[in-house]
Parts: sequence; structure tokens; C-alpha cells
Amino acid sequence: MASESGDSNMDREMILADFQACTGIDNIAEAITLLELNNWDLVAAINGVIPQENGILQSNFSSEASQASMYGPPSQSEAADAAPGGAVPPTSSSSSSSSPPSSSTSAFCPSVSSSRHIVERQPRMLNFRVEYRQRTVELVLEEGSTVGEIKQILETELAVPVSKMQLKGWKSGDVSDSTVLRSLHLPKNNSLYVLTPDIAPTASTSKNSLQESLNQNFLLIISHREAQRDYNLNFPGSRTIQEVKRNISDLTNIPVRHQQWEGWPASASDDSMTLAVSGISYPCHHLSVCRRSSPANSQEPTEECADVHMVSDSEGDDFEDASEFGVDDSEMFGMGSSTCRKSPMMPENSENEADALLHFTAEFSSRYGETHPMFYIGSLEAASQEAFYGKARDRKLLAIYLHNDDSVLSNVFCSQMMCADSIVSYLSQNFITWAWDVTKEANKARLLTMCTRHFGSVVTQTIRTYKTDQFPLLLIVMGKRTSNEVLNVIQGNTTVDELMMRLMGAMEIFTAQQQEDIKDEDEREARETVKREQDEAYRLSLEADRKKREAQEREEAEQVRLEQMRKEQEEEKEAIRLSLEQALPPEPDEDSAEQISKLRIRTPSGEFLERRFLGSCKLQVLFDFVASKGYPFEEFKLLTTFPRRNITQLDPGSTLLEAKLFPQETLFLEAKE
Repeated sequence: MASESGDSNMDREMILADFQACTGIDNIAEAITLLELNNWDLVAAINGVIPQENGILQSNFSSEASQASMYGPPSQSEAADAAPGGAVPPTSSSSSSSSPPSSSTSAFCPSVSSSRHIVERQPRMLNFRVEYRQRTVELVLEEGSTVGEIKQILETELAVPVSKMQLKGWKSGDVSDSTVLRSLHLPKNNSLYVLTPDIAPTASTSKNSLQESLNQNFLLIISHREAQRDYNLNFPGSRTIQEVKRNISDLTNIPVRHQQWEGWPASASDDSMTLAVSGISYPCHHLSVCRRSSPANSQEPTEECADVHMVSDSEGDDFEDASEFGVDDSEMFGMGSSTCRKSPMMPENSENEADALLHFTAEFSSRYGETHPMFYIGSLEAASQEAFYGKARDRKLLAIYLHNDDSVLSNVFCSQMMCADSIVSYLSQNFITWAWDVTKEANKARLLTMCTRHFGSVVTQTIRTYKTDQFPLLLIVMGKRTSNEVLNVIQGNTTVDELMMRLMGAMEIFTAQQQEDIKDEDEREARETVKREQDEAYRLSLEADRKKREAQEREEAEQVRLEQMRKEQEEEKEAIRLSLEQALPPEPDEDSAEQISKLRIRTPSGEFLERRFLGSCKLQVLFDFVASKGYPFEEFKLLTTFPRRNITQLDPGSTLLEAKLFPQETLFLEAKE
């Protein structure tokens, strides 16, 4: 059964190559659709595109072109004049290596190849918004135009010579003036900006513009390539490049000296420059950072064989000459021989989903280059958590890419759709991208189990219904409050523009839902904030009451303590006074035969203390008498009136006679300082 399936795929590849060679239809999705409508009958499909009358295929070419086809295939210049937009259609030589499936096909295919049916298509228009200092220019051009034509229009509008003009903002980096817009796979609406480093702005314009830029906020979308993660960071225009790099060092643990950046404009040559003058795009600029690898570890990747992918219309000449290099049609569509088949995208029966996805990412990069969406490394459950269950403002859509190597569309879809700069940028900015390989039945069964667990049986049954030729698939999943919803299933037979439109459509639905979620979350947070503030105010009120009560209790306790101390001191003083009073010698009589000294002492309150003492009494007796009346020696000093003497400074052991306090003396008490 496996060999029959392989032969069937090879036959269809040959039919597809012959059909494109005979009809000139370069759009693979369109060609496959026409073949499927005719059940892969080559003759019927060709007749459906190129009508026949009396067995002769008609052509929409001019009579000159028809005459040329009678004598041989047209030259490349003639074909370019006949083809829309001047593109050179591929000649029949690209299908010469494939044998036709029937004799009828081989009979008319050569003539058809020289007079192929050309379908007139409406040219696709692109919108451009170009900013230059304080001016904005709106442009609308066909996608067949070149970058140089945009510059010529801007030269007229801005009065800036093309030679001094640098047109920036392209997702794919700097492009040449001869680049055709179609080859850049641009979305319908684009934002660019003009730099003129050789033209100095006027003083007022420069000052106002710089001040305005310094006050603006720049959104830097920084991709950390090793961690497969984006950081959306807002910085004021006054922030320097060095400060941005230090912040990224804190987030990624990559020291500034080991950081390797992509996306800084050429004008950002000094890390001390502010974002406002660095030349980055406003309001949003994309950058990527990784750890700088050491020279010893940097090696050029080698491959035994290279993939040959479908080329765009602008590369038609290369497609015509592919057969000259020995590349047959099956290799042109990614169905090479087994000797040139790459290793599987994902190992079978891998125990760890993260290891399987690391292998998938490495193999995808080796096949299609480093420019591809950042695939989330982890389980489907972890990717869902990352996309759906953060804050409403941080949520994203989940893009599930399902790869199948057995599908004819896999290489084309990966190389031209998934690796297109516009698709990579849009997915990285707005989606969490998770991938899985369903080529092996075991891996497919494992995927269906995971989808049933996370999204329900309906999604699982939907994936089952898709045939191998309809892969790859890109499932767009949006998280809701109660369940996860699959917004869109994008099949492999699509174009870059259609893929971008469907991604943008899903993003519009998601944005509307996200705004509602943000509103609900803000209202909930506002309610919780009010409740927290009320709880905090109540707690602070209780705390204030408690502190007030404790302060009052402490004050009352202190008053009680002081009162107690005062009473104790008074009691102590009273006890001392009583003991001194009891220890005083008796007062002598006035008519005593001994020498008597009569002392009169004035107190601070104005009262007088009078007492008789023996002249032989010590001064200490006088001091004790004063202390017994409530005027202790430690707090008061005893002074004579004239001359003024401080008796308390004399020797307490000397007598009243020695102190010249005889026969009488008037003293006064004074509080010590």
C-alpha cells in the first residue's frame, strides 16, 4: 500500500508539472484546484482552460504570436511582451523530462506550450504610508512596481533627491531600487520611513522634532531566538540603546557584551544614542537578540543535497532552465528520490514533546533557512497556557502548524508561505506558534489525542477528514472563558496574500474578544482595587485605634508610675526629715551658762525659722535642722546676708563659733541651681 501511495503521488506530480507547462499557470494552488475539479484528468483540465474547436486549441494571443507558434517557440523578449506585466512565461522545456500520461497529451502539448492560455488578472494594489520628519505621504502602487519607482514619487513629494534618500521599514531589511514589490510578499498596508543623514534639518524643525521624539514611547518587539520568546517592551524616546541592552540582559541573562542583535538601523552606531535619534521605526520596531557564539563553535552547515523549491514569477527564467541542471519535475515540487530525502521533521514515538519540537525546529531550519516562525518549545498544553491564560492584554492567538512530508504542498508552503518575512513577522508579533509532524502514524495519533484533550472531539474529527494532499494545515485557535475555539483551518494550497488575509481576519475576531476581556478584567481589577483599598482603610483604622488605645494605656501607666514614685520620694523625704528631727540635740535655754548662738533663717517662701544653738555645735547640726524643716542640704544652700557667704561650702565639722555665727545671725535659704 505504501508503494502504491508513493506511485500515486509521483503521478500527480508529473501531471501537475505537465499541466503548468502546458497552461502557463504558475500558481500551484490554482493549478491543483483545476486538476481536482477534473479528477486529475490532464486532458480535461487543459481543455477546461484552453477551449478547442474542431480539435484545434484556440489562443488569446495576437496573430503575430500565433504565427510565431507555427514556426517555433517565441523568444524570451517576444514572450515578455505577450505576458502580463512583462513577466517571461516558462517554456515547455521544463516538462521535457517528464513523460506525458497519454498520447493525446503529447500530441498537442508542444503547440500549447508555445501558445499557452494567458488569464488576465487585475493587478494587486499596495498602500504605503511614508513618514519623513514632520511629513506623511500616502502612496498606492501596483505590486509590479519597483522600490525605485517609490523613491521617484517621494522625490517629487518631499523635494529630496533619490541619491540622498534611504527608504527604511522593509520587513526583509534593506532592499535595492530594482527590487520588485511582488518579490517582497508585502501585505496590503505598509508603513515606511525616509532617512536623509546627508541633509541637516532646519534648527526649529530639528529641535521640535527631537523634543517630540524624546517624549514619544517606542514599542520594541524583541525576539529572543534561543528561548523562542518575544518581549513587547515600551521605552521612552529618551532611553539610550545601552539602557535597552541592559534591560534585555536582565530578562534573558545574556550579558551585554555577549549579545548579538539584528534589526538596529545603520544610523544606530553608538550605544549612547537615544531611541529618538537612533532611526528606529515609530511607534513599533522589531529586533532580535541571541547569545553571540564563539568562533570555535561557528561552523558552516553542510548538506548532502539541497531542496529545490518553486520560484516566483519574477524568477521565471531560472524555472525554465531547471531541466538543464538535471532537476526533474518531481524534485521541483519537493518529491525527490529517497537518496535526497531529508531526515524526518520529528522522530517517531518521542517521549518528550519539547525534545521532539527542538528536533522539528532544527530540521525546519536546515531545510528552509533560519527565517521562519518561532516555534514554541513545549507541550501543546504549555503553549495553550502561554497563549490563553495570562492577563487579557498579554494573550495571543495559538497557531498550530501540522506538517506532512508526504504532501506535495509541504516544501512549497514552508519555503514560500511560512518563511515569508511578512508572515514570520505577523506570526511572531500576534501568535504563539506550535508545530507538529503528522507524517508518521504514531505522531499523528498522539496529536489527535492531545487535540481531543484540549479542544474536543470536533477538532480531532476535522483533522481526520483532511487528506494527505491537503496538508500542511495551520489551525488558528482562540482561547475563551469556558473553552478553546478553532477560528480557522488554513490548508496548504494557498498564497501568501490569502494566508495573510486569513491571519488578519482571525486577528480581528481575536482583537474584538480581547477588548471585551480587557474591559471585564479592568472592571474586575477596579472592583478588587476598591475592595483592597477599603480593606486597607479599615485595617489602618483598626491599627490607628489600637495604637491610640495603647498610647493612652501607656500614658495612664506612666502617670500611675510617676505618682507612685512621687509618693515614695515624699515618703522617703518625710522619713529622712523625721529621723533628722529626732536626732537633733535639744534647743538650749536662753539663760544657759554656755555660749548661745541665736540664728534666724529665711526660707524661699518668705517664712523665718528661728532656733538657739550652742556655740560649740557643729555646722552639721545646723544643716540637719534646716533639712528637718524640708530643705535638704543636697537641694538648698545656706547663705549669710552681709557679707554674703555660702555656709554650705564650709566644713560641716566646724563649730558655729568658728563659722562666726555667734551670738546671732540672720541667714537665708536659696535653691541650688
